[in-house]
Amino acid sequence: MTKLAFWLAVVGAAACAVPARAQMPAAETPSLAVPSSHGRLGFERVRFPGDSERVGLVGTSYLIDVAGVRGLSVGPAVYGAVSGDRGGFFALGGELAWRRRLFGPVGTEIGLFVGGGGGAGAPAGSGLMLRPHADLVWDLGAVAVGVSVSRVRFSGGRIDSTQAGLVLNANSDFRFVPAERLGERALGGGRAGFGFDRVQFVGGAYRTPRGKLLDNGDELPRNISFVGMRAEQSWGSHAFWGLEANRAGRGGVGGYAEFLGTVGVENEVVRDALTVGARVALGMAGGGGVSTGGGFLVKTGLYGIARLGNDLGLAVEGGVARAPNGNFRAVQASAALVWALDGPARSGAAARPVRTDFSSGVERFDAPRSNGGSERSLSAVVLKIDRYLGPHLYVTGRASSALAGRASGYAGAMVGAGWNQPLGAGLHLGAEMLAGAAGGGGVDGRGLLVQPRVHAGVQLTPAVALRAGVARVKALDGRLNSTVFDLSANFTYGVAQGH
Repeated sequence: MTKLAFWLAVVGAAACAVPARAQMPAAETPSLAVPSSHGRLGFERVRFPGDSERVGLVGTSYLIDVAGVRGLSVGPAVYGAVSGDRGGFFALGGELAWRRRLFGPVGTEIGLFVGGGGGAGAPAGSGLMLRPHADLVWDLGAVAVGVSVSRVRFSGGRIDSTQAGLVLNANSDFRFVPAERLGERALGGGRAGFGFDRVQFVGGAYRTPRGKLLDNGDELPRNISFVGMRAEQSWGSHAFWGLEANRAGRGGVGGYAEFLGTVGVENEVVRDALTVGARVALGMAGGGGVSTGGGFLVKTGLYGIARLGNDLGLAVEGGVARAPNGNFRAVQASAALVWALDGPARSGAAARPVRTDFSSGVERFDAPRSNGGSERSLSAVVLKIDRYLGPHLYVTGRASSALAGRASGYAGAMVGAGWNQPLGAGLHLGAEMLAGAAGGGGVDGRGLLVQPRVHAGVQLTPAVALRAGVARVKALDGRLNSTVFDLSANFTYGVAQGH
């Protein structure tokens, strides 16, 4: 990958951390800023080399308006295969878009996605994916629907396709407390930040039938462990919707991953003690040689949540998973730590907002290759979010995907905890301990891994910082044991809460 392509990726990733600010309606609490947000869902069929192969690609993004530039918004995005024969093809990165009303309810949107992706044997070259697009949309109020024309291209690869697609935009607000007002007490008045009411940190396993095969003809492992995270928002009194991401830990399929949307219903059967429910999840899955066909996955589950306190609970779930267009099917069981966040009902007395940091950037390390290959430099785009438990202690989650180093398809997800210490004069130091799972891209380091990390940063404004970090990543399976260097842009905001 050229230096130009590398710095293009840096700029694209950093765009995700540009601060979004807006003027507040008069009815809002003075401490809150309320820019518009746009959840985007799209579908298109990308032509792979050979003309005859078409891959159905679903794109999801969450864009937030930028202050001072009318119609401009930025945010994170994920693309993945759901039809064709490339289950496990994913891309993760940042998207920049500009929208404008043309006449009446008709408008246009022009944008660019920059990120890292690949997998499923796709000829993705370095892994750097560029996707410019132009959309024509019809505004229906809360949502807008339309058609899109886009070009998907991978640097150094053979994927270069122009296609039409469909797009759905859901419009909402991103309510937050500006960083310079984190010390003030503020009324929540409803959901803030990304708007999720709870998150779940999940560990589980699949049990597969006998006789099932991987894509290469080897036997599919009977037991596949996975780790992941779910973020959910209530929908009325008993229903909810959410997002789910899982990554294989151990079981010989270290490159396997899932990105799903989920809906469900639940009811409290023992007041303040036990909740039971059912859910279904649909989305994109594959990698690690698991035969998911085009990548479309369906999961169903029954679960119970035992309340451990005001904000914490323990969930246990059982169910089934199936790829309708592939050979993968399994019984699944999982346990999760459930953390209640903000919620629509938390709008009582004013309280100090919870600090939250969102960052995006790139990391680079030497990665040994499978089949005895030598080490080669690997670069990846990284998206990360931190939620503070106190002035210095925070919990963190991050996702990464390779964009350079001929390791397209290598991706990982990690969670952990960290400490951030201001030093004065706008400087700060920090340390983290992370654990998670990664795989794919021909890297000899799959499944579970750990990563201690330290970083130093400079505060450019109360909301924006630049950080440089050094870490050590070690895979429990494989030869990966390398020093990691990273550079990121960090955006700090507050989530208003009540009691």
